Amino acid sequence: MTPPVVSFVGKSGSGKTTFLIKVVSELVKRGYNIGTIKHDAHSFEIDHKGKDSYRHKKAGATVVALSSPEKFAVIKDVKEEWRPERLISLFLNDCDCVITEGYKTGPFPKIEVLRKAHSTTPVSVDDDRLLAFVTDLDMKSFGRPQFKLNDFKKVASFIEKEIIEGHKDKGVSLVVDGKVVVMKPFIENLLRDGVTGMIRTLKGCSKAKDIEIRIRRS
Repeated sequence: MTPPVVSFVGKSGSGKTTFLIKVVSELVKRGYNIGTIKHDAHSFEIDHKGKDSYRHKKAGATVVALSSPEKFAVIKDVKEEWRPERLISLFLNDCDCVITEGYKTGPFPKIEVLRKAHSTTPVSVDDDRLLAFVTDLDMKSFGRPQFKLNDFKKVASFIEKEIIEGHKDKGVSLVVDGKVVVMKPFIENLLRDGVTGMIRTLKGCSKAKDIEIRIRRS
C-alpha cells in the first residue's frame, strides 16, 4: 500500500531543508507518521572507516545490514539509482505521508521553496504537478497558492488537506521494477479479491488486513 508523497524542490541553498524540517515536526506533532527521503545527486558514505559496517563492506559484502532493538539500516551497492517509488514501497510503506527533498523532475506533487536573496527563477513552474510556492517573492501570476517563508504551520495544514486527507487509498498498489503502475478498476479488483481470498485460506491468515507479495523473475 503506497502512501501519498509530496516533494519539496528548489535550487540548492534555497532553504528547502530548513523549511522541510519544520513542516515534518509540525505534522508529527499532529499525530502523523511521516517518512522522508533526501535525494543526493552525488555519492555519499555512511559506513565510515573504522566502523564494523565499513569493515564488512571492505571485505567485499555488497549489502550490509545493521540491526538493533530500536532501528535498522541497510548499506547496499546498486548498479543504478533506485526510483523513490521503490524505496517507498520497501521501507516507507507504513507511513501516513512521505516527504522528499529534491526529485524536481520526479512524478510527485511538488512545493517549491524560492528565496529572493538566492534566486528569482523557479525550477518547476512548467510542471503541472507543482502545488504551491514557499517564497518571499510575488508569484501569484503563476496561479499557485503562495506561502511565506515562515508559514510552515500553514504549509503543514495544506499538506494535511491536499495530500494526506485527499489521498484516495485504493487498497491495492502495484510496483514493478521500482515504478508504481496505475491499474484499471477491473484489474485492481481482480488482484485484491483473488489474492485476499487465497491468502485468507492459509493457516493463521484468515483475518489478514495488510498483504504484501514480492515476485522476482530471472
